[in-house]
Amino acid sequence: MANKGGWQEFSRAESLQRGTPVQADIARAQQRVRVQRSKSGKGGKLVTAITGLEIAEAEAKALLKALKATAGTGGTLKDGVIELQGDQVAIALAALEKEGFRPKQAGG
Repeated sequence: MANKGGWQEFSRAESLQRGTPVQADIARAQQRVRVQRSKSGKGGKLVTAITGLEIAEAEAKALLKALKATAGTGGTLKDGVIELQGDQVAIALAALEKEGFRPKQAGG
């Protein structure tokens, strides 16, 4: 059945691409990924925070799952920051290098 030529603002590919910004993917080896220990705002508990990841939400969740399995601990993803329970800096650095990132330890 042919379309009669009515008004279709969002049906063409050009109209969909016009309003969405193009986000360039940065190679994993070029990202500034920082791994640091932190206690602030956690009630005195020590967590390992991984910041600087510029990947999609689904990739971040898959990475979190792999990090939790490697470290044998719990963790969460909040506002693009991966938090692992406890002092897991060495384990996180090794796992991120294995995934293709170039992480650095931040802080003390």
